[in-house]
Amino acid sequence: MSIPDNVDWSRWTVILLKPDCLQRGLLNEVLNWCGQLVTIVDRRTVIPAEEQIFAHYDDMLPLSEQIGRDVPAELRRIFIGSRVCIALGYGKNAAPRLRRIVGVTDPSRALKTTVRGRYGKDTLDKAMAEGRLVDNLIHTSDAIDVVERDFNIWYGPEHAHLLRAPAEGGA
Repeated sequence: MSIPDNVDWSRWTVILLKPDCLQRGLLNEVLNWCGQLVTIVDRRTVIPAEEQIFAHYDDMLPLSEQIGRDVPAELRRIFIGSRVCIALGYGKNAAPRLRRIVGVTDPSRALKTTVRGRYGKDTLDKAMAEGRLVDNLIHTSDAIDVVERDFNIWYGPEHAHLLRAPAEGGA
């Protein structure tokens, strides 16, 4: 099976609830926040493969020297052997709309009206002092032009059947 050429990626977003979100029991609460802006058409808990993590964070892999930590080792520490939740959201301008409620990378600087601002416990300063990446609960597709890439990483063509508008039309 392959992904149809006519998918309107502006109506889709991929949500990744990271290990710290699941470990703290926030999965349903965070997905409920997301569900206020997009219709969640699929959700599943998975243990990601290294290839998925490295593909997802390919922009961060070369930054080890620049940020003073071994990014590949940190990604392995955070994700390998840990559960994450992936979810597929549908709605008008799904990716940019959902990004607005995620909040900035550093939870201590995120507005309290965002997921990271409300539920985040870590800070970028603390993570840097400890030589690790910050725990910030969630990732969603950054923009419309990366949704297809995110879908291929986390779902793949074998799940192309999910890329149908929900019966009620979505958010």
